[in-house]
Amino acid sequence: MLLLCPVFIKTQQFNNIFDMKSTLKISALVLAFAGLTLGAKAQTATKTTTSTSSSSNGVILSIGADAGIPTGNLSNAYNFTIGGSVQADIPVAQNLFVTINAGYNSIQGKNNYTIATPNGQISGDVTNIQLLPVKAGLKYFVVPHLYVQGEAGAAFLLNKKDLGFDKSAAFVYAPQVGYQFPVGAKNFFDAGVRFESSTKFVTGVDDSKVNFFGLRVAYAFGL
Repeated sequence: MLLLCPVFIKTQQFNNIFDMKSTLKISALVLAFAGLTLGAKAQTATKTTTSTSSSSNGVILSIGADAGIPTGNLSNAYNFTIGGSVQADIPVAQNLFVTINAGYNSIQGKNNYTIATPNGQISGDVTNIQLLPVKAGLKYFVVPHLYVQGEAGAAFLLNKKDLGFDKSAAFVYAPQVGYQFPVGAKNFFDAGVRFESSTKFVTGVDDSKVNFFGLRVAYAFGL
């Protein structure tokens, strides 16, 4: 089994103290943003109206399946991504929602992958990258049913030791465009296409970023 794809093979210096501080800072920013959002929602809940296809004046929850295709050098050793996510959309103004999203992504490594080393070629199965992304952002409906969305947060690495990476988390951002297909007064299917990108999981290695184009198809319902 190959623990690292070729773009990640490099001499590393481990710095767990710095890694922990970075993880805590990213987590604190996401939680603080969520707290401010809930506070704003509590103050405006009785007055807020929206014009989305859900016809809901409250929080909208969605549960979805995620899939994607790695881009850049990551695509050399990885085939595709698969996972799932849950999301809460909180109305703060007409056509405008604050989003809070948490999920799981598994970037699937290639089998029988061959790489060149100073000692010759070696072959093996590339270890999957398992991520737990937590993001917050904004969703705005440009016209009924059609929206643009932007989120940012932290992607937590679940199998750091298996991969040999020296960071447990990285900053992640994801711009998205999507469309809602109504299936009831407050229910609909939500389909969105996004580009998701992270900062480096290996100190000093630019190619240790995890970038992919993703598709999310979710069932959503208004509360």
